[in-house]
Amino acid sequence: MKSTAKLISLVFHPLFIIGYILILLLAMNPYTFIVNDEKARFLLIFNVFMLTVFFPMFSIFLMKMLDFIKSYEMEDKSERIGPLIATGVFYLWLFVNFKDNSTIPVSFSSFTLGSTIGLFLALMLNSFTKISLHTIAAGGLVSGVLFIKFLYSYETFFVNLPFGSFHVSTTFVTIVAIIIAGLVGTSRLLLKAHDEFDVYGGYIVGMFSMIVAFRIMG
Repeated sequence: MKSTAKLISLVFHPLFIIGYILILLLAMNPYTFIVNDEKARFLLIFNVFMLTVFFPMFSIFLMKMLDFIKSYEMEDKSERIGPLIATGVFYLWLFVNFKDNSTIPVSFSSFTLGSTIGLFLALMLNSFTKISLHTIAAGGLVSGVLFIKFLYSYETFFVNLPFGSFHVSTTFVTIVAIIIAGLVGTSRLLLKAHDEFDVYGGYIVGMFSMIVAFRIMG
């Protein structure tokens, strides 16, 4: 059971969520991103990956090598301060570069802003509680998918795979996002990484952050 919980925590690590939303939006309607060819689409995904995954992970790696943090799990609240600040800077950088970029849809810029707000709220709350970063991201994922579905009139979309094309309902995507959020929270509790207060608090912060972001950008 714990091995499954660890796998879920890894696959749906907070650093991966912005990338997952990017891929979802590209699948829903690639034309909302004004990218003309596969190369441009690859560069977009690559840039998002570098700023939301590679650079934050490399920063955390350096902090570990320099003994600023004892482990990558960052079990102590004080160890999370440096990684949160570093990751927040990269998220903010991504948002600033995308918010006035005509090739990037407002939906993705809004989600990036929501993720940034959630991260800095986690930093502020870190002095009082070891709030779950995983459930902040999971709560943001559910709220982001709901906003994309209802505000941008995405009802269905086609997914082209090597073995065929599929008609996918955004309602189905929303249900999957909710299930993922539940699995993430359950996994964090099973691994005893957080207590229930930290997990539920994370959901609230994640959803609140997305509500604020989409209101600002909308």
